Amino acid sequence: MGKRGFVLFFCLFPVIVKAQNLPDSVKISEDTVIAQRDLIDIARSLFKIKPRKISSNERKKVYFSILPISSSDGRSGGRALFTSTTAAFYLGNQETTNLSSLTFTPYFNFKGRYGLPIRSNIWLNDNQWNITGDTRVLVYPQYTWGLGGGQLESDKFLVNYNYVRFYQTVLKKIKPYFYAGLGYNLDYYMDIESNGGVSLRDFTGYKYGTSGDQDAFSSGVTLNLLYDSRKNSINPLPGAYANVVYRVNSKAIGSHTNWQSLYIDLRKYVSLTHSGPKNVLAFWSFFWTSITPGTPYLNLPSLGWEPYQRSGRGFVQNRYRGERLAYFETEYRRDITRNGLLGFVLFANVNSVTEPNSHNFVYWRPAGGTGLRLKFNKKSGTNISLDYGVSKNFSSINLNLGETF
Repeated sequence: MGKRGFVLFFCLFPVIVKAQNLPDSVKISEDTVIAQRDLIDIARSLFKIKPRKISSNERKKVYFSILPISSSDGRSGGRALFTSTTAAFYLGNQETTNLSSLTFTPYFNFKGRYGLPIRSNIWLNDNQWNITGDTRVLVYPQYTWGLGGGQLESDKFLVNYNYVRFYQTVLKKIKPYFYAGLGYNLDYYMDIESNGGVSLRDFTGYKYGTSGDQDAFSSGVTLNLLYDSRKNSINPLPGAYANVVYRVNSKAIGSHTNWQSLYIDLRKYVSLTHSGPKNVLAFWSFFWTSITPGTPYLNLPSLGWEPYQRSGRGFVQNRYRGERLAYFETEYRRDITRNGLLGFVLFANVNSVTEPNSHNFVYWRPAGGTGLRLKFNKKSGTNISLDYGVSKNFSSINLNLGETF
């Protein structure tokens, strides 16, 4: 977000706090439940906008959150222009159906990287079915450091490529909170080019998907198991999440090579109080491994490239890559104001990838940081998340809609 963004945010901070004291239609005493407030409420109060009256039988169908901004790109270290739009909605009884979401985040940075990613997480009535999607079209020049965790920061190599991703998964409820299903994953890396006269294959010593005159196309079927007791994935409250994805890529369905991978994602959210402002401790860990030879280099497990691309706050994206990746993160989340408008987080994470020769986890790389939360839409629970993370020789500022995990 840069220094100017921080100055603007903290200049607005007193205004936001003062706006909480603007008169409400109903006076709430200190010993009753405090009404939740968000930026939409603040805007209505400041600009004297009267909300449309909604009948007792009417329920709003879609809750939008939009964040257009010029910011530092925490993944590449440069500046970026992006707009993140989240639409949250219910496709069934709100008492028995999770909140569905659709997120569109087009972006462009000043180093020639731009993309059109769309993510969806759909829950049908009574949570009988869960349908997820991840579609991306990217032009993505990016540094790589080869395989393993021992390379110096200066030992980097710029790779240019175009990328198309199409992931779709359909899961059926087996019993409460537990789902099983199938999916299809497509990754297409095109026009893989390196700068400086040295090929990606020579730099990495890895032979799959590193040839400058060939694209890397992977087409695979996934077997999926899901346990999800969270009511809202945008801003998880106490609950648990576990996801297992076994992927089989085959030449029979178009893949350039036969290869398999396994991804295991575990999350737990613990409320430290029974009532009042949010006071939550969140845990996240995942293990990602290539099971067989033949995995293209850009498909190998890499920091910041797990399905939701939220790992590694405090690191540049793609900093560590290997045949296996282990990741752990803990975050403390606390409301600053009783009405949920403002909050903060403290987080720490550690990651490791296996070394190319020994296949052992040798280097464990830690990072940590803090962040602010500003409630954009209380109906969907969507926060504006501003995080500052730091690791050895690197720091990053990350701005998102919704929590990191």
